[in-house]
Amino acid sequence: MPSRLAKKPIQVPTKVSVTAGDGILSVTGPKETLTKTYHPSISIEVTPEGVVITPKNTSRLAHALTGTFAAHLNAMMAGVETPFKKVLILKGVGYKVELKGTDLVFNVGFSHQVTLAVPQGLTAAVEKGTIRIEGADKQRVGQFAAEVRAVKPPEPYLGKGIAYEGEVIRRKQGKKSV
Repeated sequence: MPSRLAKKPIQVPTKVSVTAGDGILSVTGPKETLTKTYHPSISIEVTPEGVVITPKNTSRLAHALTGTFAAHLNAMMAGVETPFKKVLILKGVGYKVELKGTDLVFNVGFSHQVTLAVPQGLTAAVEKGTIRIEGADKQRVGQFAAEVRAVKPPEPYLGKGIAYEGEVIRRKQGKKSV
């Protein structure tokens, strides 16, 4: 049974154009162009009513991929119009981050600085204690935000580390002295 997302043609916004062929899906918007290869067990057709994603066979994989690529297409169309963004917050005394060229340099309690290169197609902005990551590709924005958080994840006893904006850190009670 195909996905509910892919049952009806997916509407394309006015400022966005979609092309599909030879296993490559391309979405062009006012700011950026995103391309993605798609699996040979599904077919993607661009019609005047919208984009139609159908399975080529009756396998479970083909039916699962129709919904997956419908979600990917929706994210790509949203991303070329307005970029996706993630905000991370540094919590901890003396924890700092600065942007040097295209690298983020962290001082987060280690004996050394940690340097992460900002991937092509993404932009990073640093303001006092916050890091804002923006880009058209939802997957790449989320992946780089996860890599930044992995430098120093928030710990449950003091709450120090790098956390997403709005993330709730479950705090634990420390040792009790008798």
